[in-house]
Amino acid sequence: MTVRNRVLILVSAVAVLAAVGLASVLHASARADRRDHEQAGGPRVTSGKVTLTGSGRLVFRNMAWGPHRDELTSVPAGDPSGPRTASGLKCLRFHAASGTGVCLQAVHGPVSDTYRAVILDARLRTVDRYDVPGIPSRARVSPTGHFAAWTAFVGGDSYAGTDFSTRTAIVDTRSGALIPSLEAFRIVRDGRPYRAADVNFWGVTFADDDRTFYATLATKGRTYLVRGDLRDRTVTTLHTNVECPSLSPDGTRVAYKKRVEGLSKDAPWRLYVLDLRTLRETPLAGSRSVDDQAVWKDTHTLVYALPGDYGADLYEVPADGSGRARLIAASAVSPAYLP
Repeated sequence: MTVRNRVLILVSAVAVLAAVGLASVLHASARADRRDHEQAGGPRVTSGKVTLTGSGRLVFRNMAWGPHRDELTSVPAGDPSGPRTASGLKCLRFHAASGTGVCLQAVHGPVSDTYRAVILDARLRTVDRYDVPGIPSRARVSPTGHFAAWTAFVGGDSYAGTDFSTRTAIVDTRSGALIPSLEAFRIVRDGRPYRAADVNFWGVTFADDDRTFYATLATKGRTYLVRGDLRDRTVTTLHTNVECPSLSPDGTRVAYKKRVEGLSKDAPWRLYVLDLRTLRETPLAGSRSVDDQAVWKDTHTLVYALPGDYGADLYEVPADGSGRARLIAASAVSPAYLP
């Protein structure tokens, strides 16, 4: 092959790659533009006042395409698929309780995005801001509103290899005192002190005593449900194969996603409920993999997100293993019930 032919082949290859790249950019741009226009048959979303004190309301991140995509929206808890009131505030993850909210946001920069956790008052006004060291994953506010927690996926941990690593923080919303990582807590595993470089925590859920919390601890390829103590700065393992726990309103049970043997590696989780007194597990209805931290609508019902056509949809399921899972709100994620 002559030098001239080689140059022609190289130039042709570069041209093809450039065309493919341009087409990809144009496709992404067109899709982004479509997201600014209301989707056909989607929910009706209008601007209005959203607060965290409205009794009988459900607040969540709106995923429907249109000018209010990603904003916190409010609907009657009894009509979750009804018209939505949009707040103007955008969040990637959100939760609220007792008039306090936590909103995990992306801060778009010229080169890359950074992330932050914003503590909100009942009128969605900013009370405090905290840097988040990676991509937001989970968020929770304690039943009293006195504490908030968030989890982020982070990179750079030498022990992580090709697996993910997380960082979980807890803040006292009254004083602003921040615990930047639960990895500083003393661990008791199987009744003995435990230390390891690969420890990760995620998915905090709080009790109503402003002291006790539950979370997932991962180490050596296994996950554990742990009970944490904010005063003693300790966590104690209770049960294995538990991820993203959510404590019931009466404090007696934990809902969580469990890896089930024999399922696909890409979709390995099913939703379960654990009785904290007997440690008896109850599988819940539904055949799809659940990669979410469920919330309790009440003592009998759980709500969680599954992938949907426009990002995610909300489903509810009985907490006792009966019935079936059913769709309650399309194009929605990160729900919080305001009793």
